[in-house]
Amino acid sequence: MNVRYARTGLAALAVASVALLAVGCGAEDKPLANKPAATATPSPSTTRAGSEQPSAETPTEVLATLKGQKGLELAINLAERDAGGFLTVKGQLKNTSDTGTIVPSRLSGDETEVVKHGNSLGGATLVDAVGKKRYYVLRDTDGRPLTTSGLSNIGAGQGIPVFLQFPAPPAGTAAVSLQLPTFEPATLKLS
Repeated sequence: MNVRYARTGLAALAVASVALLAVGCGAEDKPLANKPAATATPSPSTTRAGSEQPSAETPTEVLATLKGQKGLELAINLAERDAGGFLTVKGQLKNTSDTGTIVPSRLSGDETEVVKHGNSLGGATLVDAVGKKRYYVLRDTDGRPLTTSGLSNIGAGQGIPVFLQFPAPPAGTAAVSLQLPTFEPATLKLS
């Protein structure tokens, strides 16, 4: 290849890169009058304990209640499939007793990868009795469960919003049993 053509090609590539960078980095100081300003949609955030904050779209209807030890109850408000093949379960972990209680570490289950990431609801499972399958809480690539984590204690009469994410059972599955260590199982109807 001729050196002159190589230099010309590199120069053209450099000019094109700078032009793309300038276009990509450009921003308006003020929004145009005919263009609406972008609004930030609040996303679920986490508290110091790592639990999800309630959002405006979280339904208040209770689909099922799992009763645990020391006055703990898990009230499920949502069990919804999404297009990505996941089932998201949302609810409230409540302390119905007159005294504060420590959330049992057994709720995390006994898998080493999950337990090393702290107290969570990682021990939860869904059981499809008709399809004869058990679904475990999903984990990310580091082994962290896709569920509320950092659970420590709940004051008397207090509650913490929680979520759990599972692989979605087949579309024909209308109900599953939600099981959580130290809690009684409950049947969930799926949407």
